[in-house]
Amino acid sequence: MKTQNKFQNNSLLKGNDKKKNTMKTINLNKILLLSLIMVVFSACVQDDDFDTPSSQLTTPSIDQDDIVSIDDVIGNFLQSGENSITIEDTNTFMEGYVISSDEGGNFFEELVLQDRPENPTAGIVVQIDVNPLFTIYDFGRKVYVKLDGLTVAVDNGVIQIGKQDGEDLAKISASQMSERIIRTPEVATIVPLEISTNDFSDAVENLYIRLNNVQFGPEEVLGDTPLSFASEPDDEFDGERTLVSCETGGSVVFSTSTFADFKSLRLPVNNGTVDGVLSRDFFDEFYTLSVNSPEDINFDNGNRCGCGLAETMGMTNLFEDDFETQSTNSLISGNGWTNYIEAGTEGWEAYSSGGANASLGISARVGSFGSDDVSTIAWLITPAIDLDAQTGETFKFRTSNSFADNATMNVLFSTDWDGTEANITTATWTAVVDARVTTAEDDFPLWIDSGIVDLDCFSGSTVYFAFRYEGNDVDPDNNFNGTYELDEISIDAQ
Repeated sequence: MKTQNKFQNNSLLKGNDKKKNTMKTINLNKILLLSLIMVVFSACVQDDDFDTPSSQLTTPSIDQDDIVSIDDVIGNFLQSGENSITIEDTNTFMEGYVISSDEGGNFFEELVLQDRPENPTAGIVVQIDVNPLFTIYDFGRKVYVKLDGLTVAVDNGVIQIGKQDGEDLAKISASQMSERIIRTPEVATIVPLEISTNDFSDAVENLYIRLNNVQFGPEEVLGDTPLSFASEPDDEFDGERTLVSCETGGSVVFSTSTFADFKSLRLPVNNGTVDGVLSRDFFDEFYTLSVNSPEDINFDNGNRCGCGLAETMGMTNLFEDDFETQSTNSLISGNGWTNYIEAGTEGWEAYSSGGANASLGISARVGSFGSDDVSTIAWLITPAIDLDAQTGETFKFRTSNSFADNATMNVLFSTDWDGTEANITTATWTAVVDARVTTAEDDFPLWIDSGIVDLDCFSGSTVYFAFRYEGNDVDPDNNFNGTYELDEISIDAQ
């Protein structure tokens, strides 16, 4: 239902935390609409060899008292508590800088704006029924958005601006574009906000970010069938790949439109930095990162982190556990495990289930759902493994999730931990980046194989491997209380 809202005296309510009061629409209608857009988009995207119009621009004559920030607009929307607000009877203009570009076809009929060129604090999507947009609103261009008559809502998981159309958020028409989105002469240098995958939250959505020391998953770029950006047979609408942090082991879905000019290029193999716009997937289930062009990927490091994947497991077992001797609903113990609760009340426990999310006999699981924990951090650490006593070591396991959402589970190793609980958090822990761990985009009943992780480039006579969970049960709007399951762990050597 449309809710009218006036910005009285051009003073907006401030707010920083994005509560997801989503404007729900029927997913089937969205999919049908998206299919229609695909057809139209295919007909429209022909030649991207355009230049931004060179006509002399002058600074718009807008009273400073009538200018508001993106953060003001978002705060006013969140403060309203409504699914959407329509701004009426005001002469207010929102200022922002363009951080998206449809020149390469990876964005379509939308502008992503952030509040400042460097150290941004808020971003928003403006829906416009025009393609292409980069010829007028180029990357870094400062613009003003005339807000009177526009609607603010959450659509596909992110806060957006458009025109109210029943219960839907429609696009600003081509005939109104130049009146609504006013260019200025300023084209700023956009400095990416450097964050890690552990920093993802509503506060950094719709911002131009940089991830350092990341690489694509080994199953996507190594072996006989490396993947393209978005031209594989099962890529529908978007190609979704996995970017993994060499530092934390955290990951994010790297999303590329199947209409992007570079969809058929192979993913780069090495590691380095990626600059792009942080967003959410179509159904608002996980974070995604989208680049304007392949030039935003700078994998200039000569090597990948990690050893990659091995073709076969070693024949000599060094450690294994399938948890079949554990007592269900009790904390995992014995077999050299360290089950440590760093924060909160939840640890790794044994469970057995024959339901839709069946266990593998008895499995290990952890999650903060129902705990009321402000923070849940739980470690499950193997006994020490000597990786200097033999060669050809490998590591494998299986994971599953019960709606993992934004909770995380990382696989880490340490060569300097002394084996005491008191020193777990002060030891040096490094990500086992080549291990495939289930994520929120995986269907919850599935058990995901880690792959046969090659440990042959690892060294140390006392090496520990850890499964570290982090979540909370106090932020229902962001869903950090997911559950992870673990089973069939095996470390072997030749």
